[in-house]
Amino acid sequence: MTDTGLLILRVVVGLLIAGHGVQKVSHRLGGNGLAGGTEEFRHDGFAGGRLTALAAGAGQIGSGLFLALGALIPLAAMVAMGVMTVAITVKRPHGLWVQDDGYEYPLVLVVTAGSLALTGPGRWSADHAVGLTGWPLWLSLACAALGPASGLLTRAVLHRPPTAEGVAAGARTAG
Repeated sequence: MTDTGLLILRVVVGLLIAGHGVQKVSHRLGGNGLAGGTEEFRHDGFAGGRLTALAAGAGQIGSGLFLALGALIPLAAMVAMGVMTVAITVKRPHGLWVQDDGYEYPLVLVVTAGSLALTGPGRWSADHAVGLTGWPLWLSLACAALGPASGLLTRAVLHRPPTAEGVAAGARTAG
């Protein structure tokens, strides 16, 4: 039963994360294309524009698919946690709850990915099929810690607080 539960959890969460990435870089699944993803990052105060949107989208698509397949689980979880930690930092000013555009959903994804890094993918996984059963505990713990740390580092390096001119320009265009 545990293996079946892990399979269901991995597939659902992995495909949701991958779908979120597809939205960042294409018009599929209700996305606004790469231009829309780029604008979203710029609006949220991130430097890098198109490259940032591509990296985030690719990280979400890749890590989500690897989670769904149960492949290289600690590493896939680390990437998913990193990207979704950035989302938490963007949504944090809105509070916890998703109906207020809060960070509830990305937090659930970070915790789920971290839990998968620590529990492993289960018997019904690519890791198990190729004999990668029982990742070393130190590696799983390191990935579970480095995921959020990489997201916070990304925020620190790429985020630019709004300038007074940018806030004034935004107020003029909004009104």
